[in-house]
Amino acid sequence: QVQLVESGGGLVQAGGSLRLSCAASVSIFNFNAMGWYRQAPGKQRELVAAITSGSGGNTNYADSVKGRFTISREYAKNTVYLQMNSLKPEDTAVYYCNVRARIGGQDYWGQGTQVTVSS
Repeated sequence: QVQLVESGGGLVQAGGSLRLSCAASVSIFNFNAMGWYRQAPGKQRELVAAITSGSGGNTNYADSVKGRFTISREYAKNTVYLQMNSLKPEDTAVYYCNVRARIGGQDYWGQGTQVTVSS
């Protein structure tokens, strides 16, 4: 019954920035992993960034976004963020929030938010 609501997508010029938000209907302490995926036209969904439940959170990024994107959490707001800087046209995709339940291992997905980067 977990619901994830994504926001923050839109149209931006190359070199610009966007911050995606994923607000969960339950405390994010219920999750042992959270991440952002994206799916570009004609391509399969791929992992962009992930964060695990360790102290401070261990992070992992796709090579294509390292140094440009940052994943973070705000427990008080039950929200996961993806800060995207220095955006490139190849970042254009639908971005999806994903979380994994600590108990049971159930995966939940957001509805997706469109990010379009113009050259």
